[in-house]
Amino acid sequence: MHSMRVHASTTLAMLLGLSGVTWATTASSQESDERASRIEQVIVSASREPETGLNLALPWSRIDDDALKLTGSVHINQIMQRAPGAWISRGNGQESLAALRSPVLTGSGGCGAFYMAWDGISLRAPGFCNVNQLFDVSSEQAGAIEVIRGPGTAVYGANALHGVINVLTADPRRGPQNAYAVEAGPNDYYRVRGEFRAEHGDHAFGAYFNGASDGGYKDNAGFDQQKITLRHDYNGDVWRVQNALEATNLNQETAGFVVGFKAYEDPELKRQNPNPEAYRDSFSLRAYSQWERETNAGQLSITPYVRRTSMEFLQHFLPWQPVEKNGQESLGLRVSLNDGTDSFNWRTGVDFDLTRGWLSEVQADDFSPNQPAGVHYDYEVDALSAAFYAQANWQLNSRLGLAAGFRLEQNSYDYDNQTGDGSACAPEASACRFFRPADREDDFANGSVNLGITYALADSHRIYLRGAQGFRPPQTAELYRLQSGQQVADLDSETMSSVDVGVRGEFGGFSYDTSVYSMLKRDVIFQDADRQNVSGAKTSHEGVEFSVYWTGESGWYAGVDGNIARHRYDSDANLLGSRLNIQGNDIDTAPRQFGSARVGLDKPLQNNRSLRTELEWVHMGSYYLEPDNQHEYEGHDLLNLRMALSLGKGFSTTLRVTNLLNEEYAERADFGFGAYRYFVGQPRGLFVEFAYSPSWQ
Repeated sequence: MHSMRVHASTTLAMLLGLSGVTWATTASSQESDERASRIEQVIVSASREPETGLNLALPWSRIDDDALKLTGSVHINQIMQRAPGAWISRGNGQESLAALRSPVLTGSGGCGAFYMAWDGISLRAPGFCNVNQLFDVSSEQAGAIEVIRGPGTAVYGANALHGVINVLTADPRRGPQNAYAVEAGPNDYYRVRGEFRAEHGDHAFGAYFNGASDGGYKDNAGFDQQKITLRHDYNGDVWRVQNALEATNLNQETAGFVVGFKAYEDPELKRQNPNPEAYRDSFSLRAYSQWERETNAGQLSITPYVRRTSMEFLQHFLPWQPVEKNGQESLGLRVSLNDGTDSFNWRTGVDFDLTRGWLSEVQADDFSPNQPAGVHYDYEVDALSAAFYAQANWQLNSRLGLAAGFRLEQNSYDYDNQTGDGSACAPEASACRFFRPADREDDFANGSVNLGITYALADSHRIYLRGAQGFRPPQTAELYRLQSGQQVADLDSETMSSVDVGVRGEFGGFSYDTSVYSMLKRDVIFQDADRQNVSGAKTSHEGVEFSVYWTGESGWYAGVDGNIARHRYDSDANLLGSRLNIQGNDIDTAPRQFGSARVGLDKPLQNNRSLRTELEWVHMGSYYLEPDNQHEYEGHDLLNLRMALSLGKGFSTTLRVTNLLNEEYAERADFGFGAYRYFVGQPRGLFVEFAYSPSWQ
């Protein structure tokens, strides 16, 4: 039974005799110098080539390995608070929902509005997104996480609507040769990590592993998770090659919402798990081989890749509790040509992605005639995505730059129903919840353009104006997982139009990056009051995002990342769960402001030792819980404390205190089935980490 799983990492930690400890490398004083030039960091996500961030005509954020190591996030939401406009809402365990210049998007295909990537390759194939897909990537040991806010550049296609989150693998030529770490925290939380790097001539190798076990704050709500990343770099006389492989595994006991107004403040309710039978098992594997060389026509890049995912979970959020199994297998190829000079460069390419995906939903027991036992859905989809794009940059003079690009993309689905067509219920059912369309094919052709202008106000100050478009074709679950007798889902691709004005620069120890944006999304896909998947709604999104950082000569530093935004329904849609005219209302789970700020000291000590201390404030504003804006969550403020001490001779220790003031709060609030519902935030937690890097003196 799932509730009786043995937590392997816990057992390992007990055998080692490690009670409450972790290992990690500490930030050096040399790394702290890099924070003074944040805006000149090298960004690879915009064009798949390294570029100086100062000159990019688009809003971006970069979370480097220094911040990743210090934060030591248990869940990816703890590190993404450093990117303005991004909120990765934590569910139970490793589950999450994403917001990036958007509300937290839920429901059928809500995940399809974001391009989640690993070294630029999407974690899931177009049309097969999953709201929890960020647990498929090893962000814990990444080299960096880069974020593009708003529609991506021409190198991105389907799903790069509200933005891009790109997790980059660590460079095997940077960092200690070997590093080992152990960590422990509350509720039987243990984690082990290892990093191994080697160089031999033109070759460099890196291997990274982390395994975590969590007993769970709530009853019967622990998880075991393992992640491994392998990377090989080769710099030859003709070819430059980068190979990478990553595999992740998650076995989780899942806790559902606690129900009742402010249930997260009730000592009896907040640790209860109303769904002790719930579970989620997920596995993912990805690999690619990128080959680059110079040719007479420019720099040629060829990247074949593969991916595989499989997942099984109990849909505990539904009263009839079916079991869903889904997965996909993909082969992909990216080919591009890049050339130019300092004043003009261009990139053009083609992308192909061939995927076979599958999904089944089976219910063990009869619940009602409309939710019977048996097979609800069982289908396969063969999908092909093919795209051509071009992106160019001109430096027109010493002050004025221009960036422009376009993309054409075709997404085709060949759907094969593996069970009976039509209703899954007996004829006497009054309103069967499950309808299986007959075999069919669907094609979606989309295009996007972007245009940006930058102007140099001074050597280290830029202002930019950008217009961009994004799109996402309907997800396969929106097309083929129908309800209430809907025989065909006649859906269009969602599109986004965006305008940004931004300014960034630095002076003295200060750096700043601010953008003001307005976005309009059309043909929004939603489930209407008849439980049918339809498109045609509009939403609007306006806001300002800002990052300001300061680094002093004495080792003190401070920074703030925040946003003020308004996300609204721009048309009256007959939404499921809504009873009023919602045009002009705030979209549910869309706080008007949230962000984080931190102040810290990075100080060298005697005998080649160093100390870094950081206090972080995390602010979440209030937000409405349903489209009619009748129910609200008041928001919260949290403090986190981190201290990293380098002890010399390769030893270091890190202390992390989450929710320092023991605030009672909700990770996410919701209103459904006539009641307030919450994912409960965890109380104060102490995490201790010990690390040893024998080659890092």
